[in-house]
Amino acid sequence: MKNTFILFLLLLSGSIFGQMYNPVKWSTSVEKVSDKEYILKAKAVIQSGWHLYGQYIEEGGPSRTAFTFKNTTKKFELIGKTTEEKGHEVVDKIFDMKIKYFEDKALFTQKIKLASEIISSVDAEVEFMVCDDSNCLPPTTEELSFKIPNEKKLASAEETVAVKEDSASAKTEEKTIVQTEEKAIKPIVASPKKTESRGLLTIFILAFLSGFAALLTPCVFPMIPMTVSYFTKQSKTKATGIRNAMIYGFSIVIIYVLLGSIVTAVFGADSLNALSTNVWFNLVFFILLVVFACSFLGAFEIVLPSSLANKVDSQADRGGLIGIFFMALALAIVSFSCTGPIVGTLLVEAASKGGIAPIVGMLGFSIAIALPFSLFAAFPGWLNALPKSGGWLNTVKVVLGFLELALAFKFLSNADLVLQLHWLERETFLAIWIAVFGMLAFYLFGKITLPHDSPLNHISVGRLSFGLIVLSFTIYLIPGLWGAPLRLISGFPPPMQYSESPNGLGVSSNSELKITGSLPEGAEHGPQNIITFHDYDKGMEYAKKVGKPVLLDFTGYACVNCRKMEELVWSDPKVLEVLNNDVVLISLYVDDKKELPESEQYISESTGKKIKTIGNKWSDLQIKTYKANAQPFYVIADHNSVNLTEPSAYNPNIKEYYGWLQSGIGKFKK
Repeated sequence: MKNTFILFLLLLSGSIFGQMYNPVKWSTSVEKVSDKEYILKAKAVIQSGWHLYGQYIEEGGPSRTAFTFKNTTKKFELIGKTTEEKGHEVVDKIFDMKIKYFEDKALFTQKIKLASEIISSVDAEVEFMVCDDSNCLPPTTEELSFKIPNEKKLASAEETVAVKEDSASAKTEEKTIVQTEEKAIKPIVASPKKTESRGLLTIFILAFLSGFAALLTPCVFPMIPMTVSYFTKQSKTKATGIRNAMIYGFSIVIIYVLLGSIVTAVFGADSLNALSTNVWFNLVFFILLVVFACSFLGAFEIVLPSSLANKVDSQADRGGLIGIFFMALALAIVSFSCTGPIVGTLLVEAASKGGIAPIVGMLGFSIAIALPFSLFAAFPGWLNALPKSGGWLNTVKVVLGFLELALAFKFLSNADLVLQLHWLERETFLAIWIAVFGMLAFYLFGKITLPHDSPLNHISVGRLSFGLIVLSFTIYLIPGLWGAPLRLISGFPPPMQYSESPNGLGVSSNSELKITGSLPEGAEHGPQNIITFHDYDKGMEYAKKVGKPVLLDFTGYACVNCRKMEELVWSDPKVLEVLNNDVVLISLYVDDKKELPESEQYISESTGKKIKTIGNKWSDLQIKTYKANAQPFYVIADHNSVNLTEPSAYNPNIKEYYGWLQSGIGKFKK
């Protein structure tokens, strides 16, 4: 039972790291067709593992590649549209449309006809978007120059010209560094290898624990002694029985890893369009988990067609390696009503991380399922130590249902936070969790029964112990309704300020007016009641007025690690004293969906994307200035927007974070 609780906590945890890339290199060439007609060629060399999208993608999909030829003086005319190579076409499940992309390289051509006068070059811009299996980069704009060959060159001559790389970044740095030569902005960059390995290890451990939980369900657990006994009795020797059981377990691994490979191929890099701050992703995931929870609680069963199970089962009688493989496939199909919701949750979570995460997830899950069959085949005497099948297996299934139901509301909360609807504020969220875990405690104590439960004459020590743990956790949640910090689950409920009583229970309306009246213009009380600005310019203006450095906090409403930092690190007395007295806090929410006034909307120099919302504006500021896009992201800067020390990302070590704050403040005072 403890493992299911650990599974729940692990499933809630996770972090997203930023990394700046430049995976596409452009070059140009020109082919002469006639005296006045030329073909302009733009070639993209794409780093291995990345995809470049085509030009002709419907609205609502990823940003397509687009060429703009600068022809203000009408020295030439375009003949037809810009053409592109065949590429790869797939039906994307997320965007629900056909999408074309290129791997390794791509060639785009545009035919032009010159006017009477001779020109030496044609300038153009290309806006494009690329993705790999774990990142989707914002749309980027590159400048291209096509050198027109003169009459002395051969008609078919080509001239390759290096593209002006990172021009937008260079302009940004020029604007930023004019204040001083010594103080330069140092972008923080996460190590891709460390980040990838850390994320995959988390997925593997989570999946292994999920597989262990699935193993303890009534669809899988009874199959262990039956299957192992079959192999040991049907085999002529003990060694043959062990070998067959191990092949059986290996077949289980192959089946689930194959499933993960299919998900990887289907989702690919586009899965990152469903990041944790995406409203629709969170709503869909909420609905999925509610459906899975209802299935586990006994409302219905998610089963595959019986005809499929019968066909697979008939193949299992063939014997040999093929027969053993189909026996493993039959197990996967028959147990789908129990394993399906767990596998579905794992695959959606892993697919959102991209890359080979679904494969790694299914590897961990299948190993946990397959391991007992191999071990008990090697040591059949252990079968006597296995607990007998019974009602406790359904209890495990119901417990998983309650946990999935509680987890579902985390994703609904994310959507509410991003939209700032205030429908699921902190008190409401905690009330739902108290109700869910309270009912789980009553269920474990035998006070309520659900469909498929066996008659309960007594409560086992294990069930009583786990029931007491759940009851204790429920009681622990109750003070949160009145403002208790609840550090055990910090980062998962909505933050304290996103509640009906953001200043704490018992603060009267007059008190709130008094507190608000003492705030600087444009400020409000943020996490830990720290005076916080949400507008960069107003915060900077106030910092100059009071003579303090600025702590830039790039954050998000649905950022779990941001809430952990605010509730676990910022609440430390020493850190809190610094944040209250020694810096001016400017919290910039990159997922704020409020639209900017039309007059303030613009095209980003860094990404080429139109900046429409407040969140877009702050995200663009972070990318343009610090070459990072992960949250939380902290910068200590002076009044000229020059950072005083290397930026910091998520760091739950209070001592290190406090030292980082003191380092930046110390440099400001020099």
